[in-house]
Amino acid sequence: MPRRLGRRFYARPTLEVARALIGCTLVHLTPTRRLAGRIVETEAYVGPSDKACHASRGLTPRTRVMFGPPGYAYVYLIYGMHNCLNVVTEAEGSPAAVLIRAIEPFASIRGQNGSGPGRLCRVMEIDRGLGGLDMTRSPLYILDRSGPSPKIARSPRIGVAYAGEWAEKPWRFYDARSRAVSGPKSILRARR
Repeated sequence: MPRRLGRRFYARPTLEVARALIGCTLVHLTPTRRLAGRIVETEAYVGPSDKACHASRGLTPRTRVMFGPPGYAYVYLIYGMHNCLNVVTEAEGSPAAVLIRAIEPFASIRGQNGSGPGRLCRVMEIDRGLGGLDMTRSPLYILDRSGPSPKIARSPRIGVAYAGEWAEKPWRFYDARSRAVSGPKSILRARR
C-alpha cells in the first residue's frame, strides 16, 4: 500500500525530488471528498541563484514558506487567476521547490483536465488558503509511487523565458507515456 511521503523525501536536492515525484499520487482530502491524481509532470526551482525561482528575489511574505522546512506547500497565484502548487525541498534556509505541473486524474475527478498547474489546482480544489500546509501531515499530501514505473523524460522548463540562461535548464520532468503532460514532449533524455 502506498505511503505518505515524509520529510526525508523532500529534504533532498530539488532535481532528485522533482524526478522522484513522477508517478506519485497527489491527494487532497476536502471536507466532502477525496481528490487524487497521479503526478505526471514537475519542474524544479533551485534557490536564489536560479533566476526562474521566486527565491531569486529574496525573502518576501510570498516566498517565506520556501525558506522554511521541506515538505510544505507553496501555493501562489499567476496571471491574477491561476493557483500553482509547489512543494518545498532541500534544507530549511535553502529556498527551493518543485512545481507540480500535471496529474492524471483518478476516479473522484476522472473526466476533468489536470494538465497544467492552473487546471491541476482547479480540479484538486487547491488555492492559496492551503499555502503553508505541512504536506507530511495535512489533508493535502503525496503518496509514494505505485503501479507501473513511469518513463521519465526531461526538457527545459515552460514559461520562464524571462530567466535568460536559466530558462534552458532541463529541469522539467515528465512521464513520456502520459497524455496528461501539459507541455511539449521534446525528450532530451528518457530513463526507466
